[in-house]
Amino acid sequence: MKFRLTPLNIITALGFVLLVFLLLQPKQSAPQLLKMNPFYFLIIGCLIAATFISDLIFRFILKDLKKIWIVELAFIVLTTILILILQK
Repeated sequence: MKFRLTPLNIITALGFVLLVFLLLQPKQSAPQLLKMNPFYFLIIGCLIAATFISDLIFRFILKDLKKIWIVELAFIVLTTILILILQK
């Protein structure tokens, strides 16, 4: 099976790195912004799982790598815009 790098793969990897960083950081040197409730770790984990599953769905539906990149970038942009709108 050929490995294809996609935008949601990159987002999933960055989210996983963030989660591991937040879990393994020393508690004494952490600034106030990085102190998080365990519930937030669960939310980040669920978001990582959702991006991974949506990447698999896009890969199953679309076979051309160029189309996958276009659709996934549009998905990321629309999701970011919706998050920003809902925060206000």
